[in-house]
Amino acid sequence: MEQNWAGNHTYVAEQVLRPTSVEELGELVAGQDRVRALGSRHAFTDLADTTGTLVATDALPGPVEVDPARRLARVGAGLRYGELADRLAAEGWALATMASLPHISVAGAIATGTHGSGDRTGSLAAAVAGLEYVAADGSLVRVGRGEPDFAGSVVALGALGVVTAVTLDVEPAYDVRQDVYVDLPWDAAVEGLDELTGAAYSVSLFTDWVSGRIQQVWLKSRGDQAPADPLGARPATATMHMLAGADVEAVTRQLGVPGPWHRRLPHFRMEFTPSRGEELQSEYLLPREQAREAVARLRELAPRFASLLQVSEVRTIAADDLWLSGAHGRDTVGLHFTWVRDVPGVYAVLPAIEAALLPLGGRPHWGKCFAATAADLRPLYPRYDDFRDLVARVDPAGRFRNDYLVRCLDLP
Repeated sequence: MEQNWAGNHTYVAEQVLRPTSVEELGELVAGQDRVRALGSRHAFTDLADTTGTLVATDALPGPVEVDPARRLARVGAGLRYGELADRLAAEGWALATMASLPHISVAGAIATGTHGSGDRTGSLAAAVAGLEYVAADGSLVRVGRGEPDFAGSVVALGALGVVTAVTLDVEPAYDVRQDVYVDLPWDAAVEGLDELTGAAYSVSLFTDWVSGRIQQVWLKSRGDQAPADPLGARPATATMHMLAGADVEAVTRQLGVPGPWHRRLPHFRMEFTPSRGEELQSEYLLPREQAREAVARLRELAPRFASLLQVSEVRTIAADDLWLSGAHGRDTVGLHFTWVRDVPGVYAVLPAIEAALLPLGGRPHWGKCFAATAADLRPLYPRYDDFRDLVARVDPAGRFRNDYLVRCLDLP
C-alpha cells in the first residue's frame, strides 16, 4: 500500500481512486461508507487515512482563473503550491505568502493551517475567500467569506468533504530578496525579539536549542532594499542550507539577489527534495506574548531531545478568525521541529515538550507529529465545540470520519 511522503505511515485504506472530474468524484463519495481525500501526502500522521477509500485529488481539474477586478483567483485544490505560483506569476499575480515547501497541495495545506512567516502575514488558509467541496451525499457545496459556516470550513481537516477548488486573495506580482545571517546569541534574540521578527517581510530563525545561539536568520524582504543586520548577526558570505551538510542547490536564491516572489518566499526549490526527505516534523503555535517563556522552556528541555533534532525553526504568523487555525484569535509564534525519522524516539519526547508548551496556549500543527488528544486540544480552541457541531451537521453519518478525527476531536 502507499505511504506518506516521510515514509513513516502506510495507509490502511482498501483502495486509492483518482477521479478526473467533480462529477465522478461526487458519485464516488456518495457510494462509499468511508472516504478521505489524499493530497501530496505531506501529513506526518494518519490524518488523511481511512479504512475505506482514499480519493487522490491530483487528477482533478486544476483551473487557475484570476479575477483582476476583485483580486481573487479560483484554483484547483489538488494543485501543488509551486505549480499554482508558477501559473499566477506568469499572469503577473502573486500570493501574499508561501510555506517553506512549494511541494504541498493547496487543499491539504489550507485544511491543516499550514503557514509561512511574517508578523503581519496570515497563514495560507487566511488567504481563502471561497471554498468548494464535495459533501457526504455527493453534492457540491460552495461557501464564501462572511457566510455563517465559512470560518469553520477552511481549516477543516478533511472532516466536511473533499475540497475541489478554492478562491484565494491575490495581488500584483512583486520581487523579494533573501538575506541570511549567522551566529546570533539567543539572549540577544529574546531581548530584541520584536525587532528581530519585524526586520523583514518574512523572518525565520534556525536553531538547535542547545548551543545558546541561533545558527541562521533568514530574512525575506519585498523589493530590493537590504535589511538592517539583525541584532548584530553576521551576514552569510555563501548560500546556506539550514541543515548542516545538506545540498545548497535545494534552497531558494540567497545573498540579497532580488527575484520573483515565488522563487524566494519558499525555503526550497520545487525541483529538489526539500530538507533531507527522511524526517519527521512537529510544530506548536503559541500566542505571541508567550514566545519568551516558550523559548526558555525549550532551551531547558533541549538536552532531552537534541539527539533527535535535525533543526528547529521559529516563525511568526498574523492572527485570523478561522476556528481550527493555529493563529485563531491571536498573533502567533510557531516553534517547528525537524526530527530524524525515529518514530518511537520522537513520540517519547513529545509529551515533555507538550507539557511545557500546551499550558502556554501551544496548539499542535494538525498535520505534524503530536501526542495531544481531544481532552488536551479542546481548551486551546474557543470554537472547538462549534466545529464538532458543524461536522455533525454536514456529515451526520461520519463518511469522512477516521481514527485521527476521533482521537483529536472526540467525534462519535
